[in-house]
Amino acid sequence: DSSSEKWDFETDLCQTFPELNLKPGWIRRNGRSGLGPPYSDHTGNDTAYFLSWTSEMGSSSATLRSHAFLPTENEHICQIEFYYWIGQINATLMVGLREHPENTIKNIWQDSGKRQNQWIANMITINSTEKYEV
Repeated sequence: DSSSEKWDFETDLCQTFPELNLKPGWIRRNGRSGLGPPYSDHTGNDTAYFLSWTSEMGSSSATLRSHAFLPTENEHICQIEFYYWIGQINATLMVGLREHPENTIKNIWQDSGKRQNQWIANMITINSTEKYEV
């Protein structure tokens, strides 16, 4: 039996990104924050919250790491659907996978911002029998 969780950033960070406050540059904001585009989330709601990062925060890159996912004997395929926005020409968004007990991060997806300034939907499928982080 498959289960699904829906994460948004309306009230908190859904326990998905436990280290967010330790990661410089990442902020939780909405379209009315006065920080420039995007001025709404992917549905057009300007009061809905999303995570945002900009190089103007003082660093050229920032990492956001999920909590650890624990595959079960019956379920070891996970699909992660997300929306993203790239507003800078030279920006690259990457998704990495770190399986335990290894400590190396494998790049499993990336976009270099060819389609700028628009929300784009994406889905990543992860097939792992090990505990992992994204």
